[in-house]
Amino acid sequence: MRNTARWAITLGLTAAAVCAPLSGAATAATGTGPSALYAPSALVFTVGHGESAMSATPERAVTLTCAPRPSGTHPAAASACAELNGVSGNLSALTMRQGVFCTKEYDPVVVTVDGVWQGQRVSYERTFGNECVMNAHGSGVFAF
Repeated sequence: MRNTARWAITLGLTAAAVCAPLSGAATAATGTGPSALYAPSALVFTVGHGESAMSATPERAVTLTCAPRPSGTHPAAASACAELNGVSGNLSALTMRQGVFCTKEYDPVVVTVDGVWQGQRVSYERTFGNECVMNAHGSGVFAF
């Protein structure tokens, strides 16, 4: 049941994140000025406590759309998009910031990211030792 709920949430949020900008582009296309074409960049992030996505129940979920402009329910959409652009959308390239100190307490947190980055399908899962370690990766992509 947990997997079914996770997939339902992920698919619903992904559809909303991908289709909302496209419907705006369709409306803009009917205007007098030409509209620019762009590869979609829309992601759904979930976070939950557990060893893996299979065993964790999603506690929070946000959407992040980076093209044509930063938007979504992510609390820091503009900075998250800028950071993802800096690593070409490679979530694995986000490293822990220097000068951040976290306890060694083991309270695993799993993050999943599903969607599209510049037209390419993205599916990412990573387990962090605790929330401090998760929030220290990058400047704010996982801080939601």
